[in-house]
Amino acid sequence: MTVTTTTLTRAAAAAAVVGGLLYVGVQINHPHLDLDFIATAEWKVRQSMKVAFATLSLAGITGMYLRQVKRTGVLGLLGYVVLALGFIFMVSIEVVGAVVLPAIAHSSPDYVTDILAVAIPGGHAAGDIGLMGLLINLDGVLYLAGGLLFGVALFRARVLARWASALLALGAVATVAIPLLPQVNFRLFAVPTGVALVGLGYSLWRDQRTPAALPLPEATSPRLDTAGAK
Repeated sequence: MTVTTTTLTRAAAAAAVVGGLLYVGVQINHPHLDLDFIATAEWKVRQSMKVAFATLSLAGITGMYLRQVKRTGVLGLLGYVVLALGFIFMVSIEVVGAVVLPAIAHSSPDYVTDILAVAIPGGHAAGDIGLMGLLINLDGVLYLAGGLLFGVALFRARVLARWASALLALGAVATVAIPLLPQVNFRLFAVPTGVALVGLGYSLWRDQRTPAALPLPEATSPRLDTAGAK
């Protein structure tokens, strides 16, 4: 298979669609975060889905950015870098959740419980969880700021679906309201971002069309010198 720009862009588009679907799917009937849950196979499956979401989404936004790098300008670059860092940090956090937390749940239950508490937006740890608390909070800031900036940049570029670009920005900002609405299931706030990624990925896929054939130069014939014709 020949690797071309179109092939890579379509791969990024597919990654964004699958990543968005995973993000929405992992929220459905998500159990409460506690020590009993992280000891189950379902926990490992959901954590793996989150790792896949962040990884695929990183590939997806990379394709989106490169497709319209000249149109998004400095705002697009800033939004892409911040959101990309958010996804990278998210991968590291979810890998720790999948591999490390179940292994130390019995020996350090208080520590694991505090990490699970901080993992919920607006949650606070009762004890000291070291740099994990900083990493989780920093990832939240990067996700919010990156989603907003990148969404606005895509909206202004007018290349991909503008409704999906606006939804990406609004979905990121909406997470600020989670601590203010404790009666609402906070996982519902992930749905707009997932839908936005699906919409942007599909828009990026459709954007990759075979360029129209260049028009052939008009046929020319030597001009007859009628002056000497007889």
